[in-house]
Amino acid sequence: MISAVRVEPSVTAERLIEIRSVSKAFGKRSVLRDVSLDVSPGEFLTILGESGSGKTTLLRLIAGFEQLDSGEIWMSGERLDLLPPYRRRVNTVFQSYALFPHLSVFQNIGYGLRIRGTPRAEIENRVNQALDMVKMGEYIHSSPAKLSGGQQQRVALARALVNRPQLLLLDEPLSALDANLRRQMQLELKSLQREVGITFLFVTHDQEEAMAISDRIALLRAGQFEQIASPREIYNCPVTAYSATFIGQTNLLRGQVHDGRVSCGELHWPTSGASGPAVFSLRPECIQMDSSNQPSGCTDLVRFRAKILSRTFSGATDLLQVQCEDGSLLRVRVPSHPPGDTLCEFEFAARDAIRVRDSEHS
Repeated sequence: MISAVRVEPSVTAERLIEIRSVSKAFGKRSVLRDVSLDVSPGEFLTILGESGSGKTTLLRLIAGFEQLDSGEIWMSGERLDLLPPYRRRVNTVFQSYALFPHLSVFQNIGYGLRIRGTPRAEIENRVNQALDMVKMGEYIHSSPAKLSGGQQQRVALARALVNRPQLLLLDEPLSALDANLRRQMQLELKSLQREVGITFLFVTHDQEEAMAISDRIALLRAGQFEQIASPREIYNCPVTAYSATFIGQTNLLRGQVHDGRVSCGELHWPTSGASGPAVFSLRPECIQMDSSNQPSGCTDLVRFRAKILSRTFSGATDLLQVQCEDGSLLRVRVPSHPPGDTLCEFEFAARDAIRVRDSEHS
């Protein structure tokens, strides 16, 4: 039996999980490259990334389904990566749910407890509690085949929760649901996490899903973290061009900074950044129709004229593609209204153009 290594003095109680300089490769292909991440107790943290970025591999390392090549993983003061999977207080909800079709809901949820020899009375009590958490008590004797996708997802959650894990790993558990049910389950999942108080580590490639449910987002790109921040911070203050374009829509403005001013084609504004080539992220909703006839209280407005090339109706808003007089293209999101003039005046506040790092992973 492998004995747990006790906590080092430097580890604080404010961290449930510490991933320290972890690397993993399959053959010659490097999947994770020296990644580090802390997860707090009770946090809902989402690992977001495109296919092949390494997010599922990271979950499998935490669960013990894969062995890391270098680095360490700690949990509640114990060296987690030295423990076999069955000794880790971690449970996983898979994308496929992996329910046993020949067992009832009750039997599916209580299966792990029964295998470990838990007394039947305790199994019944804990299964009923788990079903109450996910509001599926009336389906206790149903078979999985008679449940909807959303109901099967709740049973899979209950099966994980019944083991009372400290950490719940969720590997794209909503991807098989239709759009409306997926949005509903996002809200229910977030509410459930708040009720049970268990730390959730959620994996998805869907940026809107990550924004809707997360306390923090860890954006993973090609095996390295690009940015780790709250949804609001990562949207409003992206640190790299990749973060800005992957989460939400944006305009990347490339120009030069000289003597405290930015020049991006015909657009110019003051800045406090260092001189030289620069890239700025400007969200479409930060650009508005020119309000020069009305008092705005803003002294750093950048105004320009552009031709509307296309208009996409999105309910309360329209997404415009506009062409500036120097030929550059911008996306603009404005309140929805019937089409009018194609040549219009636009404006944005200089403070809304966020300077980002245009770095590339080697």
